[in-house]
Amino acid sequence: MKIRYKILILFTVLTVSIILLMATFAYLLTNRHSFDDFYKRLEIRAYIAARAAFTKDKAYSQIREEHLERLPHEREYFLKADSSLKIPADNKLLTSPSLKHLPASFYRQVLAAGKATHRYEDTFYEGVRYVNDQTPYIVIVSARNDYGSQYLEDLRKVLILCLAIAAVGIVTAGLFFSRYILQPVRQITSQVKNIRAHNLHLRLNAPSSDDEMSELAQTFNNMLDRLETAFETQNNFVSNASHELGTPLTAIIGEAELALNKQRPEEEYRQSLQVILHEADRLEHITRSLLNLAQTGFDGKRQQFEKIRTDELIFSVKNTIDRINPDNKVEIDYTMLPEDEDKLFIKGNAQLLQLALSNIVQNACKYSDNRPAYIALAATDKSNVIIIKDNGIGIPAQDLPFIYEPFFRASNTGRYKGYGIGLPLARNIIRLHGGNMVVNSQQDEGTEIRITLPTSTE
Repeated sequence: MKIRYKILILFTVLTVSIILLMATFAYLLTNRHSFDDFYKRLEIRAYIAARAAFTKDKAYSQIREEHLERLPHEREYFLKADSSLKIPADNKLLTSPSLKHLPASFYRQVLAAGKATHRYEDTFYEGVRYVNDQTPYIVIVSARNDYGSQYLEDLRKVLILCLAIAAVGIVTAGLFFSRYILQPVRQITSQVKNIRAHNLHLRLNAPSSDDEMSELAQTFNNMLDRLETAFETQNNFVSNASHELGTPLTAIIGEAELALNKQRPEEEYRQSLQVILHEADRLEHITRSLLNLAQTGFDGKRQQFEKIRTDELIFSVKNTIDRINPDNKVEIDYTMLPEDEDKLFIKGNAQLLQLALSNIVQNACKYSDNRPAYIALAATDKSNVIIIKDNGIGIPAQDLPFIYEPFFRASNTGRYKGYGIGLPLARNIIRLHGGNMVVNSQQDEGTEIRITLPTSTE
């Protein structure tokens, strides 16, 4: 079911229910007031009837005749009570068809409280106690409330009719408003249907109002930005990978063809094999780097995470760099280490993190020509921060936006061997661990890389 109709049904049911409750309350209140008013009228008539019957004043009879309209099926009954305030059991009125439906409690209440009411089907009874010459009487007036019943019937019909009209109006208004409210959703849906892989540059027209629809459109546009960037990065990656892989392959094939072209001295064959070995080694390094880059995607289920101490991780990276480059001048700064060792634990894959940090530290050594480089570690309850700083050639400002693109190399790195995979690989690994990496660099002054990883709470 469409959201439009869900909103309509919910809106209609809720509104009609509220109106129905209000109408029912109004009807019951009117019904009670009508009964109370009719009983009050019967009570007045009972007292007037008693005065007219037991006094010699003709005024009461005159009032009855001139000012009191007889009610439908109006009847008057006078029952004499004995000295013990009881109705004699042999009183024939008690068994008359008109009074036989009155319960004994009705008479007891009249004699005890002075008045009582009772209803049997459509007939209303009002009884009052009247004392004449020290003799107690029960005066009962009965009648049918035809006017009140008709009024309530008309009110019921009016309320039902109004409820039906209101329901139709609510459904109509609900259709209009649900269509109006969801109009931006339909517009967004229509625009999204027109976006394909070949036109990811298109964007949704976000409403100018600051509401949920505007937020949805803006969020979708942000997603399109990321998708477009991802597609462009993928295309660039394929293009660059093809070029990087093709260059050593071309060199290998060319050198092999040259060696096989004619008979040559042994030394020339040796030189050709050295060239082929060099290019094959380069090809193997690029292939291994690409494999590492592919394996550090965002599928965290592939990786086995465990608790790791970041200080031990840094020591391991330093040992690795010492083996690879004995001439390095990497120093570890201990000044920011926390006193609480529990803050040094993170959740992650030690091999991947060591690979990421080793790449960054190797770059620090390489691009600073083995000048001093520093590794510092700070930790809080929420995060561990690793800072790697060198005094090397730095990165030109115009190249900084592209440093995470695979195979991209800064314009001032031509004399250094490299493939442009180290930083993208490191960032993928850091992001895989829920962290982030920030690069600050000034050309000819050096580079500082700040890595933030969440502290383990377990």
